[in-house]
Amino acid sequence: MAKTLIDIDEEALALAAEALGTKTKKDTVNAALTEIGARLRRERALAQLIALADEGAFDALTEPGFEEKAWG
Repeated sequence: MAKTLIDIDEEALALAAEALGTKTKKDTVNAALTEIGARLRRERALAQLIALADEGAFDALTEPGFEEKAWG
């Protein structure tokens, strides 16, 4: 892990610590970075699902009798 000297908005840091349940500045910054990375991964996955849906990949799921065929 790299050490980096940066100026941090103390009010934003305090709010982030409260939201994340962290105690130290280091833990808060690392948790915030982890959270934003996870958010980006979720957004990308959702975009992929939407693209698949737009292409009709899930159309069969709405056809009558699909459930019986799937679990048959």
